[in-house]
Amino acid sequence: MGSHVSKQVERRKTIHTEKKTLTELKTSGEDYPGSEYHPSDRKNWMNGLNPEKVHINQIVWPGTHDSATNKIGFPLITRPFAQCQSLSIYRQLALGTRVIDIRVQEDRRVCHGILVTYSMDVVIEDVKKFLSETQSEIIILEVRTEFGHDDPPEFDKYLEEQLGEFLIHQDDHVFGKTISELLPKRVICVWKPSKSPQPKAGSSLWSAGFLKDNWINTDLPSTKFDGNLKHLSEQPPVASRKYFYRVENTVTPVADNPVLCVKPVTRRIHGYARLFIAQCFAKGYADRIQVFSTDFIDEDFVDACVGLTHARVEGKA
Repeated sequence: MGSHVSKQVERRKTIHTEKKTLTELKTSGEDYPGSEYHPSDRKNWMNGLNPEKVHINQIVWPGTHDSATNKIGFPLITRPFAQCQSLSIYRQLALGTRVIDIRVQEDRRVCHGILVTYSMDVVIEDVKKFLSETQSEIIILEVRTEFGHDDPPEFDKYLEEQLGEFLIHQDDHVFGKTISELLPKRVICVWKPSKSPQPKAGSSLWSAGFLKDNWINTDLPSTKFDGNLKHLSEQPPVASRKYFYRVENTVTPVADNPVLCVKPVTRRIHGYARLFIAQCFAKGYADRIQVFSTDFIDEDFVDACVGLTHARVEGKA
């Protein structure tokens, strides 16, 4: 008992130290090319940057982590342990989110670990609603079978039937094209099955290798921040990359910590998205940022990504 208490005391000290490290680093500044830019219409921010000028590999894509968890589990009982977003998929997209991260189980219901929520049909309906209300917004929809679960039967066919008219086919040349060159197709759908065959080249779905990341499972904010920088530094610049690379500005509850609810833990790093981008410029990694995801997305996170996109399109970054 005594050793356990001692361990928790040390853990709290470590968390405090890491939070202090990021707070002090923030004094170095959060400015970077485009940091002062704020889109007048977040729902249509890609259209606002001129689809004829914006290349796919110039975009800094605002994404959400565990996107469809706004109603997961039971309110006040199990939800705090798995909820990573408070907004519906539609509201996230309308806010400016352009990368959606969905985990499914065998019956096509969305899940996070052992907790479940609504059907994939709800996600599809929200995506279609958003697409019907906009004209030039491109979405990356990532769907994966949750760890420990089997793939939903014939799920690739389901995705193709539901989104067929919007799907951008798997093709390396997409990265160098402008938004207008892809329209009216609007969705890059990455399907990551557990055991089923991966989507093939040229198909309407994209395979797992086209959206990569280096997941760091920690609740320590400075450890995650520094790890994200390190992994990003190892990637080639976006101009020469034929895949999307994601950095997640999140930290995660871990079993040996007394705080197991998502929101108070992820809050430790949530406010440092602009600092991360500024540090990428300071260290020479800014040409590698592409997909940037967060828990509980808000307007400022979207603006941070859109601002850098704007700077790239204008030749200022």
